[in-house]
Amino acid sequence: MSRYTSISFLLLSSLGLLAACGEDKPAETGQPAAVQCPPGQIYDGRLCQTVGAPGATTTAPAATVPPAGTAAPGTVPTAIPGLATTASGPTAQALDPTAAQAATQLITPLGAQHAPGAKAVGSAIAGNFQQGQTLEAQVQMNPGKCYTVVGVGLPPVTNLDISLVPALPIPGLPAATMAADNTVGSTAIVGDKPNCFKWAFPMSGMMKVVMTVSQGSGVAAAQVFEK
Repeated sequence: MSRYTSISFLLLSSLGLLAACGEDKPAETGQPAAVQCPPGQIYDGRLCQTVGAPGATTTAPAATVPPAGTAAPGTVPTAIPGLATTASGPTAQALDPTAAQAATQLITPLGAQHAPGAKAVGSAIAGNFQQGQTLEAQVQMNPGKCYTVVGVGLPPVTNLDISLVPALPIPGLPAATMAADNTVGSTAIVGDKPNCFKWAFPMSGMMKVVMTVSQGSGVAAAQVFEK
C-alpha cells in the first residue's frame, strides 16, 4: 500500500467517526429545557424562588368589573338630583275602615273643606301605626281628573305624612314623590284646594298612597277624593 493510499484511508475513517458522533447529538429546537423547581417554589425565568418570598413573581387576581348599568358592589344607587324620593319604612297593621271609624268619620268634613265638589274614590285606607311605620294602597287615576288625599291620625299620633308615588318605580332608584303634604300635625292633606293633584297623562295609571306616622303611634286613616 502506498503512502498516499494510507493517508486517504485514515481520512475516510476519521470522517466516518465524526458522522457517527453527530447522529447521537440531540437536535436543537431553540426552546430552553424545562426547569423543575422543588415543591413550593416557582421558576421566575432565572431562578427557582419560594412562593411569597421578596422578588417572587405572582399573578394578581383579575379585577371584577360590574355589568353595565349596575352599581358597584357596596354602593347605593343615587337619586336624580332635584327629585324628591320616598323610602318606605316598616309596614303598619292594616285595619278595616269600619274598625277605624273614629278616624274615618273625621275625614268627611275635612274632605268637604279641602276638596269641595270632589267625590270619594273607593274605601278609606286605615291602619294601626307604630312610630316610623308606613301603609300603602294603590289608586287608579284618570285623564283630566284632579285628586286630593285627606288623612287623619288619632291621638297619640302627632304627625301624619302622606305622599303620592308611582305604583311602578324606576328600577334601581328610590320611588319618586309626585306630591306630598307639607304640614306637621295629625292631619295631612295632599292636593289641597285650589292646587289638587292633576293627572296629566292621556291614559289612566296607578299611583300609590303612602301613609307614614313619623311622630307618635295609633290609628290613622286616609281617603282619596276625585274631581
